Amino acid sequence: MSTYTPEVTGTGFRASVQRVGGYLAAMVMPNIGAFIAWGLITALFIKTGWTPNAKIALVVDPMIKVLLPVLIGYTGGRLVHGQRGAVVGAVATMGIVVGADVPMFLGAMMIGPLAAYVLKLWDGLVENRIRPGFEMLVDNFSAGIIGGAMAIGGMYGIGPIVEWLTKQAGKGADWLVGHDLLPLTSVVVEPAKVLFLNNAINHGVFGPLGVAEAADKGKSILFMIESNPGPGLGLLLAFFLFGPRSLRPSVPAAIIVQFLGGIHEIYFPYVLMKPKLILAMIAGGAAGVGTFMVTGAGLVATPSPGSIFAYMAVTPKGGYFGVLLGIVIAAAVSFAVASLLLGFGRGEPAQDDGIGPAASADVNTELTRQEA
Repeated sequence: MSTYTPEVTGTGFRASVQRVGGYLAAMVMPNIGAFIAWGLITALFIKTGWTPNAKIALVVDPMIKVLLPVLIGYTGGRLVHGQRGAVVGAVATMGIVVGADVPMFLGAMMIGPLAAYVLKLWDGLVENRIRPGFEMLVDNFSAGIIGGAMAIGGMYGIGPIVEWLTKQAGKGADWLVGHDLLPLTSVVVEPAKVLFLNNAINHGVFGPLGVAEAADKGKSILFMIESNPGPGLGLLLAFFLFGPRSLRPSVPAAIIVQFLGGIHEIYFPYVLMKPKLILAMIAGGAAGVGTFMVTGAGLVATPSPGSIFAYMAVTPKGGYFGVLLGIVIAAAVSFAVASLLLGFGRGEPAQDDGIGPAASADVNTELTRQEA
């Protein structure tokens, strides 16, 4: 986990939140390549992609609903109890992804480590109590039984909890829309997006409401509340300039997938790694929505995927100024707030190559000693 976040010290609330965020990031970041692969396939081959291909597009849904959650559950289990924990974490995750209408990323982050922890407790209980020759038998059957039981338990326990959270987030956003508090929807939408509930909110709440409004008025601002690519772009730019140096090389590809490809999921792990950055996303989202309201911007349909090109494709004639201004302002605000929260990179070491300030001081000390 220290590969992605610095070691957290202290016992206060802030330290606890940082540990949780770091642990979530440690489950997701090792699988960022899989997210990029899914994002590229989605951006290229879905019906509204660059080069639509119905056969290749069949891969998209199983990847987002099965492969990626299982990878997260596997990684979470491995963090808790090594390879045995990884296996039961993956098995348990399958229980919550089967039949789910939304990607169970949040559920995978719960069930994977939990299943591995249960197995860890069992292994500690039976350690040094198994007769010689029966170790493999006991290990395999215990992992299988615990993994299967956790899969069933997750299907009836964690799965419904995640679905309930999805519905509550949707209801909260719906209430804000109904009371003409559109900029405040970002307070609900942006945290929900980072928990991979973006599709449920966009297509389950804003999509239907936007279609009704567009049919009446010819365009709707509701299509842009969740799908605005500006906040994500601003966050990634801040990460590229001021984030952990070990992660900066991964940011340009993420920007391409997010802003040009419209796959916003690619930036969620970066926020999970440093949970305080959700404030930057809320600020950027609210600024964008406010700009859309002031300029009277709207789209004629849901931009799918939420890329800058999809936005331009569904912008009504004469409405480009307001749409582009909202995206630019959202990106600028999220960039500014994220840069501030990242301390403008001042907390990051110069390099991990041993030539930072401390190393230089040690070298100078040694040279002085030798000269003496």
